Amino acid sequence: MLTTGWTIPDWQEAYASGKHTPDTLLQDLLSSLTECAPTWTHIVSELYLQQALSDLSNKRPQECPLYGIPFAVKDNIDVAGLPTSAACPDYAYEARHDAATVAKLRDAGAIVIGKTNLDQFATGLVGTRSPYGAVPNSFNKDYISGGSSSGSAVAVANGLVPFSLGTDTAGSGRVPASFNNIVGLKPTKGRFSTAGVVPACRSIDCVSVFALSVADAHCIAEIMQGEDVGDGYSREPNTLAQAKRIGNSPTFAVPASIDWFGDTAQQAAWQQSLIKLKEMGTTIVEMDFTPMLELAQLLYGGAWVAERGAAVGDFIEQKPGSVNEVVGKIIRNSSNFSAIDAFNAEYNRAALAKTIQEKMKAVDALLVPTTPRFPTQQQVADEPILVNSQLGTFTNFVNLADCSALSLPAGIRSDGLPFGITLIAPAWNDLALAEFGHRWQQFCPWQRGALAGTLPADGQLTFTHRENCMRIAVVGAHLTGMPLNYQLTELGAQFVEETTTSNNYRLYALADTTPAKPALVRAESGQAISLEIWQLPMSNLGAFFSQIPAPLGLGSITLHTGESVKGFICEAAGIANASDVTEFGGWKNYIASIKRKVS
Repeated sequence: MLTTGWTIPDWQEAYASGKHTPDTLLQDLLSSLTECAPTWTHIVSELYLQQALSDLSNKRPQECPLYGIPFAVKDNIDVAGLPTSAACPDYAYEARHDAATVAKLRDAGAIVIGKTNLDQFATGLVGTRSPYGAVPNSFNKDYISGGSSSGSAVAVANGLVPFSLGTDTAGSGRVPASFNNIVGLKPTKGRFSTAGVVPACRSIDCVSVFALSVADAHCIAEIMQGEDVGDGYSREPNTLAQAKRIGNSPTFAVPASIDWFGDTAQQAAWQQSLIKLKEMGTTIVEMDFTPMLELAQLLYGGAWVAERGAAVGDFIEQKPGSVNEVVGKIIRNSSNFSAIDAFNAEYNRAALAKTIQEKMKAVDALLVPTTPRFPTQQQVADEPILVNSQLGTFTNFVNLADCSALSLPAGIRSDGLPFGITLIAPAWNDLALAEFGHRWQQFCPWQRGALAGTLPADGQLTFTHRENCMRIAVVGAHLTGMPLNYQLTELGAQFVEETTTSNNYRLYALADTTPAKPALVRAESGQAISLEIWQLPMSNLGAFFSQIPAPLGLGSITLHTGESVKGFICEAAGIANASDVTEFGGWKNYIASIKRKVS
């Protein structure tokens, strides 16, 4: 049975039909991987697979969301019983335990099928710095695949596995996604444990996810997330930030100027993506990216190189002949930095990150071309460090600024190569990015990686951590700038979006209320009424609702999208002496009309 290009739902449906079993499908898949070098550094043996299948037989399929689904793991992430080489054979060791992320996926029923190639010691964005060979781009072998998670991205783009794990320090989970027409999810630092990962820069390393669709990437993220006491950089999520959503009319900030390094096809593809985003209802504003570019320079041009030396510097000194020439040159520079340099760099990082975070408050997210150019293998060979630096223009700063990011396919260039965009938001905004990415996929469907055929956006997104907040619709005195808005903000509520009800509501101004309050009533003859959606922590719901005076109460309000949201409604008797102000379309318009009459 040919499983090439299957998504997670495809695998789930195959098993649910009863016509296929993991034994047969995975045996067939394993036999086909031997022709896929240099994507892999290690393919599991038939004996190893049989043991994994035996372990799987002890699990109940209905309790395992990834039952029998194969995946690939970047070869700087431990898988018990398999070698971890970080693309350096002399460094390789057999892992005794699974990395924390791998363990969670295996507990969910997933099966590791192999370890994938990478830029050695995860040092590079090109996918060419490996003794196992340069991983060719899945669309055109003359071009780079991107790195450092090159093999993981190409394995997904070629449809060998539905998802894979990479790592991301400078952009390694985003650049190869863009170059191979797949989704690259770079989580908030600490959302996934990095226990069992060979460090690059341990303080900012992330495990990343590659998938064909946003829904699949999000599914894997939901399984892998969670604080890990065994990882000093793991952290508890900010549930309020996780509750944020990007509305149907978002505002994204793009760089005010971009150096495309002569790649006119990349520039044209960017302009086309902006046109599509505007058609989708997005407002695009320009932003000065100077702080982002300055922060990006710190990663390879400053003391953070020393962190790479802390990870593998001793090995490189002991066995210099085992190391890629470019990688060795970069990491050996770590000895040029003192502790004073490191502290000064951290002070600079903190200041720039603060500036970036403040700038981001004005928009829903930053929007960038994942890379400003798409180089050939030869161009990288001619200028390996320069080209690598250019690729990191809009990726290097993200982890240093403590941001979440999502790389998305955004069309095919005029030369047949894929183009990708990346959304960047503050820490713990991962879920908001996933929701928008899913809508983007529905608006502009893409093909299955490098394979023919459009990939439908039919997967559903579920959010296990949004249960800690409730979406509340407010239509009157609790709106932004209105007298009772403080009752929301003092209880930790967060503004989500401005939207409207369905077109069957009427709005009334209640009599003798201070401050003035409206009443929203469902009616056979009505219109859409403007309102705001806020996220309120569940722990504060009681305190908020205790402040609602009669004749108002809590009920369900239908939005123009068909979604039902809790909000203020009114008892029928409450509108007996009220004034019908539906014609104004919203409470703020009505209040403004009163002020005009008074003046």
